[in-house]
Amino acid sequence: MLAYRLVGGRAKTSSEDIELFTKEDINLFENIVNQARLADPVNARKWFEELTLVQFEAGLLEIGCPDQSQVDFLNENCLSKFTSLAQQSTGYLITVKFTTNQGDKMSSYNEPSEWAFKLHPDYTFDNFVVGPGNRLCHASCVAISNSPGDTYNPLFIYGNVGLGKTHLLHAVCWEAKKHNHSTRIGLLTCEQFMNFFIQAIGKGNLSEFQAFLRSVDILIIDDIQFLRERERGQEEFFHTFNSLYDNHKQIILTADCSPGDIKSLEERLVSRFKWGLVTSIDAPSYETRVAIVQKKAQLRGLDISEEVAAYVANRVQSNVRELEGALTSIYAVAQMTGEAVNLSLAMQALGDHPVTLEKQMHITDIIDFTSRFYDVKKNDLQSKKRSQSIALPRQICMYLARTLTSLSLEEIGGHLGGRDHTTVMHACSKIDALHKSDEQLGLQIKQLTAELKA
Repeated sequence: MLAYRLVGGRAKTSSEDIELFTKEDINLFENIVNQARLADPVNARKWFEELTLVQFEAGLLEIGCPDQSQVDFLNENCLSKFTSLAQQSTGYLITVKFTTNQGDKMSSYNEPSEWAFKLHPDYTFDNFVVGPGNRLCHASCVAISNSPGDTYNPLFIYGNVGLGKTHLLHAVCWEAKKHNHSTRIGLLTCEQFMNFFIQAIGKGNLSEFQAFLRSVDILIIDDIQFLRERERGQEEFFHTFNSLYDNHKQIILTADCSPGDIKSLEERLVSRFKWGLVTSIDAPSYETRVAIVQKKAQLRGLDISEEVAAYVANRVQSNVRELEGALTSIYAVAQMTGEAVNLSLAMQALGDHPVTLEKQMHITDIIDFTSRFYDVKKNDLQSKKRSQSIALPRQICMYLARTLTSLSLEEIGGHLGGRDHTTVMHACSKIDALHKSDEQLGLQIKQLTAELKA
C-alpha cells in the first residue's frame, strides 16, 4: 500500500512502488501537502511529512496517516482545505479521504458509540512541558493513567483557560490506552454531558445513557462548572459519581475555579469533588513559557532560536493558547516569505518594530552585569548569603529586573536565591528610595541601566 512518503518536503519512492504512481501524481500530491501547510498554519504539523499517497484515481485522493488519531485530526480540521487544494490543483472534482496505514491501533474508543471521542495527536505527556505551576497536576495525571481508580480519586483540576487542563486530560487517555487498550474511557465536556442527557430523556433511552457512563473505567468531565444551576443534571451526575466511585472507577474533573467556588452547585457534589485530590494549574513561569514555545515549534517543524523563544515568552504571558497563537503567526509569515525564523521576522509577525526591547531583557543578563559591576560572584548573588557586600547588589538586581523585564515578583525571587515575592517587593522599594536620595547609588543604577539597554 505504501507508495510514497514526504521527507523534509521532498518525495521519496521505493523501487518496488515506482510504477504505482506517475511522476505527475507524486508532484501533485507533494504540492497539495505543502500548500496545505502554507494555507493552514494553525493546523499544520511536522507529521504532515509522514502522510502517504495511497490511491489517486477515479476522483478519489486517498491519503495514508501513521495512526487513527491523525486521521481524526485531519478529518476534523483539514479535510475541506485538502479537498479545496486538490480540486484547484487538478481542475476536477476530487474527494479526499484520510486513512490509517497501520490499522486502528490507538483509536479513541473501542466500541461504536454516539459518545465516542477523538484524542488530539499533540496532547500527550511527551509533549507537555512541566513547570512549577503544573508539576502536581502532571504527576497526579501520570499516576492515574498508570493505575486508574487506585489513587487520587476523584482528581479535580482547576485553573484559568489555556493553561493545559485539556492537554492533560487527553494525555491521561493516551497513556491509559497504551497500558491497557481495553480500558473504557468516557471523555466529555460538561456541555456534552448535558446535551446527551437531555437527548436521552427526549428519546426515552435514559437507561442507555446511564449504562454508558456508569460502565466506563475512567470518566472525565471537562469544565464541570457549567453544571451549576442544572438541577436535573446535578442529580444525574450525583448518582453517576456514586456508582463509579463505589466501583473504584476513576473520575477526573476540571473547572475554572475550586469546587467550593462554583456557585449554585449542590453541597453534596462539592463535598464529593473534594474527596480525592484538588489541585490548581497556574500560569507558566518565564522558563516554562520558553520551553513551551520550543516544544510547540518542534511540533510544527519550525526551527527557532533561543532568542526568538525568549522574545515570544516575554511578549505573551497569559496562557499557552496565546503562546501557540503567536507561534502560528510567526509560522505563517515564515512560510509566506520563505525566510528563516529570526528575531526580526518574529517581531514583524507579532506587530513589533525591530528596536531595543527593554521588556525582553533576560534576568541572567542583569545578574551578569551586576556581578561584574560590583565585583561579586554570580553564585553569591543567587545564594542565601546576607552580608552587606552581597545584599545590596542583589537588591539592585531585583530592582533592575522589576523595571527592565516583565517577570513577576515570584519569578525574580526564584532567580535570586529562591526568595519570596515580599522580599523582592521590599528590595525594590528600598532601592527605589535610595537611588533618589543617594546620588552615587543613583549614578550606578543609571550606568547599569544604560549598559544593559545597549
